[in-house]
Amino acid sequence: MVSEATATQHRRIQSPATADREGSRASWLLCRAAAHLYAIPLEHVIESMRALPIEAISGAPRYVRGLSVIRGSPVPVVDPGLLLGDQPTHARRLVTVRSGHRTIALAAEAVLGIRSIATETFNQLPPLLRDAAAQTIAAIGTLDAELLFFLHETRIVPEELLDRLDADGASA
Repeated sequence: MVSEATATQHRRIQSPATADREGSRASWLLCRAAAHLYAIPLEHVIESMRALPIEAISGAPRYVRGLSVIRGSPVPVVDPGLLLGDQPTHARRLVTVRSGHRTIALAAEAVLGIRSIATETFNQLPPLLRDAAAQTIAAIGTLDAELLFFLHETRIVPEELLDRLDADGASA
């Protein structure tokens, strides 16, 4: 489990863009969702936990599975299997991350651990994906010959949906 204390110890970790300028490695939490391997900047990870019940919400993109009550607050749950492809994730774990001043949860079949990854692993998105995926994918690379998606933790859930959820929570 990645706890707040663990994440706090890694505050100096950089995103791919800043890591290139300031060092040659960055720390990421690696997770598996459906057929995809994805990485989240460790500096944004709050914790990993067993999957909790998820309640569907209307008007959300397909990859936003719904809301889960985490530590007493409703948190949107994103399915990276649907975000990155067309395979739903059999969620065994939830990983909560900071998204600006909000918290979101990412579904995972497995949390594989923390890895320090060389910045040369990060590749710019190819032109075909740049327009379609730039909102959610920071870069693509490989790890042990497997495709690895580096996620933009702050761009996964559309801002208008988060604003609507905040408004619904304030009126409840």
